[in-house]
Formats: sequence, structure tokens, C-alpha cells
Amino acid sequence: MNNSQILFIYDAQMCNPNGDPDEENRPRMDYPTQTNLVSDVRLKRYIRDYLSARGHDLYVQKSEEGEVVTAGQRITEILGQQKAKKLAKEDLNRILEKLVDIRLFGATIPVKLEDQKGQSISFTGPVQFNWGYSLNRVYLLDSQTITSRFSSEAGREQGTIGKDYRVKYSLIAFHGVISGYNAERTKLRHDDIQLLDEAMLKAIPLHATRSKIGQTPRVYIRVEYNSKEFILPDFRQWIKIELADGKKAEEVLSINDIILDLSRLIEKLEAVKQHIATTHFWIDPDIQIKGNMAALPNANRLEA
Repeated sequence: MNNSQILFIYDAQMCNPNGDPDEENRPRMDYPTQTNLVSDVRLKRYIRDYLSARGHDLYVQKSEEGEVVTAGQRITEILGQQKAKKLAKEDLNRILEKLVDIRLFGATIPVKLEDQKGQSISFTGPVQFNWGYSLNRVYLLDSQTITSRFSSEAGREQGTIGKDYRVKYSLIAFHGVISGYNAERTKLRHDDIQLLDEAMLKAIPLHATRSKIGQTPRVYIRVEYNSKEFILPDFRQWIKIELADGKKAEEVLSINDIILDLSRLIEKLEAVKQHIATTHFWIDPDIQIKGNMAALPNANRLEA
């Protein structure tokens, strides 16, 4: 398998894309620049939730009762043993064959491998993402107090009180890489990548919660190279947004208020087209795009 790079853009309207537990679950922000942040862990959780709903076995998952399953328990379940203290290489192959999220994202397995030193087995995931950040300046809604009729402790009459923090509008961009070299070790398959493409387009809206409803995928581009040696810098340096209809930054409240300029990225990819096998892409019809998508090298339009 060769290298790929990913640009994924979605928006969040009147919701909380990624709460910060150190800040009363406020949306993660870089306040000096008014930039909304989303962790790569949050994005991977969406993908895992989608894969689990599709019936795929995962390493990182909960039990049918909703309880957290430890890594040791999960390996024991997969191998059908009472207690797995050491793994043979064939056991490791069974784990990789069974668990798609290890093939995609890697894992640390707290079990020794026979004939090797160390207390655990570590796989670097071939699919890695930077933290996502907003392309527009993001403003938070004034906090609203929310209450629950259920008490936090038995016997108390009063329910719980909390705060509900949300962004007005955020257009969030992620950059990702699929490493051909790391794919060899986790035995990543081409159909795993097709499943990843599918999850990127469907996972977020299909697995909305109360705080996450209002998020919509807008752009997905995966550039598949023809070798394991070539890679470009972060795609986000070549994209920008323009405000539509004379809007001010604080007035951006929906997808209709922005224009996404992909022209420099398309030009960059065209300049290195000799390294590109296929450019897989999907564009939401509701977003205004500047740039000729037909000029993407060896373009393949994906279906949502």
C-alpha cells in the first residue's frame, strides 16, 4: 500500500464540537486567535462508532452493557483464552485480522510477544490526523444553564445544574496521513481504506448526540500517491475562506456565509501530479467552492 493524504472539512452550527473537561466542557478554543480546536481522538471516536455500528469488531470498544472493556479483556475475548500472558506471532496475526481499528489507528497491546523483550506490543497506526482547527473566527454563545430532573445522588430532591456551551458557527479542517510503511506492519487492507472513506462522510451526522447535533461533512479529499516515499506538507496551508456578501467575521452563522477557496491546493496537486495515482474527493453541494475540482489529478468522485 502507498501513502495517502487527507483533507477533511466539516462544520458545526449551534453545538459543541469537542468539549474541554478542564474548562467546564467549553468548546476547545485558542482564544487569542478565536480558533476552535478539535482533537484527533474525537475524530477517531466518530469513526470507531460508525465501524462498530456496521458490525466490525474493534479493540477500543465497550461491552454490550455499555461498560468499558480493558485491553487485556479484549485480547482474551479475541483469542478465546482464559488469560493471555504471551502471544505467538500467529496470535498477533489473528488480532490484526479481526480488529479493523488496530489496522487503521494502531494500538498498544499490554501482552508480551514470545521470544521478544518488553512488556507490551506497540503498533503505530498508519492513519494519523493532526488536531482539527476552524478556518473562520469562532464565537461562543453565552452560556445557558441547564437542569436535570434526576438527582446526582439517591435521596436528594433537587436535580443537577450545569452549563451548556456551544459555538455559533465553526468550519473545521483536519489533515491526515496514511503511511504505506506503517500499513505493512498493521496489515492494513485496501478495503479498510474504502471503509475509512465511507466513515469520514457518514459517521458524524449518523452518530450525533445532544451536544453534537448540527455538524455536517462538507469536503473530503484523499490523495493517493503512487509510492511510499512521497508526501506533501499539511494541505491546510493552501486553503482559505472568504466571507460571502460582505459579511463580518462575527456575522458568520452558517455555510451560506462563507466561500471555501481550494484553488491553491488544486494548483499544488497539479504541480506534483506525476506522484499521484488517484485523487478521491467528495464535495457537499451546499458549500460554495472556489477552484476547479475537475483539475484534480486522476480525479475520482466519491458517493456519499
